[in-house]
Amino acid sequence: MPKALLLENLHPQSRAILEEAGFDVVTRTGALDEPELIEALEGVHLLGIRSKTQVTAAAIEQAADLVSIGAFCIGTNQIDLAAAASRGIATFNAPFSNTRSVVEIAIAEIIGLTRRLTEFDKQMHDGVWNKSAVGAHEVRGRTLGIIGYGNIGTQLSVLAENLGMSVVFYDTAEKLALGNARRMHTLDELLETADVVTLHVDGRSGNAGLFGAKQIARMKPGSVLMNLSRGFVVDPAALRDAIVSGHLSGAAVDVFPVEPKRKGDPFESELRGLPNVILTPHTGGSTEEAQEAIGQFVAHKLRDYIATGSTTLSVNLPNVALDQYPGVHRLAYLHHNVPGVLAGINATLAEHGVNIEGQLLATRGEIGYVVTDAGSPVDPAVVAALSSQPEAIRLRVLS
Repeated sequence: MPKALLLENLHPQSRAILEEAGFDVVTRTGALDEPELIEALEGVHLLGIRSKTQVTAAAIEQAADLVSIGAFCIGTNQIDLAAAASRGIATFNAPFSNTRSVVEIAIAEIIGLTRRLTEFDKQMHDGVWNKSAVGAHEVRGRTLGIIGYGNIGTQLSVLAENLGMSVVFYDTAEKLALGNARRMHTLDELLETADVVTLHVDGRSGNAGLFGAKQIARMKPGSVLMNLSRGFVVDPAALRDAIVSGHLSGAAVDVFPVEPKRKGDPFESELRGLPNVILTPHTGGSTEEAQEAIGQFVAHKLRDYIATGSTTLSVNLPNVALDQYPGVHRLAYLHHNVPGVLAGINATLAEHGVNIEGQLLATRGEIGYVVTDAGSPVDPAVVAALSSQPEAIRLRVLS
């Protein structure tokens, strides 16, 4: 029975889907560090994680049985994707499933910070009645600046406009503006225009340190900064200085450079205790609805890859999906992308009298993937011949 290891409190649907597909599923509540992960991966075919567990090249190298990794979240920067690809380990994530949840918390924080709800709430709990309109504003008529106009940024753009906000955005890639949103040609142009700046960039290394003291200084006095993207994007010390000095009127931060590994662990940050600052424990996409959708989506991707070889929406392997029919015997062959591989496969099959019913090849960088359906059982000699080729990375026989 193939074995799956699910870490970091994944939704129960994940386990149910994999168990129904015939996996022996082991779940653990927290993240694992590298030595713990290496030990835990012995005999494991599928690994499911969220954002805390770092799947390093060293862990991948020693995971002899690992076939696929599921990131039950949007980001995949916690996984060495190149190392996984080089070992023929397909990696999947959930790029869309929690988009609505992140957008809704962003809308809530825009309104909450603009109305200074955090300060009024704290004062009321402290027994202070401070009925005042000073510093509290409607969001209608104010300008939202979105940095990173992807799945989350575009949906946020539409909802913000429905609230009566003007929307400007900045993205290094060409993006189609939705509604009345306007593209800014430079980051500085956006910062000088927006009353609320919200970050929705991805986890690529080039975004580390994207937002520091220089960028904050270009923001409008009294504006608000929100980071629901990656912890390493914003300099927390620079943000603290801007809040304390009054240059910014508020902030919302959901992600941090260093985050606790497990629920209940202590949290330290220079942003604690500041007025009109909302701190949340990396829960921007953590609603019950989103976690269920993520659990189903990624678990289905892992299940289907094992059963059919489908790599549709894999983030590190060529995307291949070939319809499977009863009675066919499938060869899923990951290899180095060099000339002549397909001809060699077909020659080997012909030599052994194997008739090809269907075949599909795709490449991605240095990796190639051929899925071949044969009309008769594949002789072990065929498997041995293909696996021994110098370009071979991983060959699986799926009946």
